[in-house]
Amino acid sequence: DVFAVPFDRIAPIVERSTEATRKLASRARRRIQDAAPNPDTDLAAQQAVVDAFFAAGRAGDLDRLVAVLDPDVSLRGDFGPGPGGLRTVRGAAAVAGLARGYAAPEREVRRAVVNGAAGAVIFVADQASVVMGFVVRDGRIVAIDALADPERIARIDLSAVTA
Repeated sequence: DVFAVPFDRIAPIVERSTEATRKLASRARRRIQDAAPNPDTDLAAQQAVVDAFFAAGRAGDLDRLVAVLDPDVSLRGDFGPGPGGLRTVRGAAAVAGLARGYAAPEREVRRAVVNGAAGAVIFVADQASVVMGFVVRDGRIVAIDALADPERIARIDLSAVTA
């Protein structure tokens, strides 16, 4: 892409067909986009989007949830060692379906800054159960990282978000 070299000239170099080379490039573009999305820089604006995400989840308003999510949003969850410890969910509908669980009435959502961006810590019975970091781009959530591994959460200093 950077050098504007046609795929039919790249194909012999990577020992693939022209069509396979196009697919490889498409996948590479997506990986780059997913790996380091450029977030909105205004922390207050990011937090407003995150607040809207939790408010819509708490209200069970699927339309409002989908409205704050990028269509290709990904939610990556770390639930600790063992089978199913790392999970990824893609797409606004799938992520919106999980949002109600994070915003359930018995869960208290407290704002946080996670890795320099808008985030939240979910508490259940005054115990931190999930630390969530959000990537907001163009006013929509494009990625969510959820850490729910109790052992790792226990090692994080959450004193800034505890009441």
